[in-house]
Amino acid sequence: MTITRRSVLVAAVGAGVAAAPDTSVWEFKFPSLEGGSVDFGAYRGHVLLVANTASFCGYTYQYEGLEKAQRELSARGLVVIGVPSQDFGQESAENGKVKEFCELTYGVEFPMTEISHVRGKEAMPFYAWVRRERGWEPDWNFNKVLIGRDGRVKGTYRSKVEPGSAELMQAIEAELAQAV
Repeated sequence: MTITRRSVLVAAVGAGVAAAPDTSVWEFKFPSLEGGSVDFGAYRGHVLLVANTASFCGYTYQYEGLEKAQRELSARGLVVIGVPSQDFGQESAENGKVKEFCELTYGVEFPMTEISHVRGKEAMPFYAWVRRERGWEPDWNFNKVLIGRDGRVKGTYRSKVEPGSAELMQAIEAELAQAV
């Protein structure tokens, strides 16, 4: 078996070790809310909208807009990924409760990760990578990261930028228009 830099990097990123500076989003994996993993590499060539979420936040209604974007734009290549986080003290402590809440209250069908850290020293590698790439990290729930088809960060958006807002939809449309 040949061990390459890429295989070591992929194993390290999947295990929660910080990624190399030239890493693209396709290298990251999160544990899934349903078991298994949310492997960003499986979405290579798609446009990703990654949102840190919480069940008990004033912005929780944005689940509806995120699900609508997923339903309406998935055929063109958009994948919404939710990352529940307790970093701001507004999420359940149990993955099962998060899953049940999202499905029953908002009909969420887009991929969701387990409850994860999205900021600070304990941030999951994806969020540490975004911080290195953009000098940005979530400052509250329902912050969003837009990833282009090339696997690079195209934009970051705070909670007040709603999933259906002109600002975010124009950015998503511009990325969807890019060649695969």
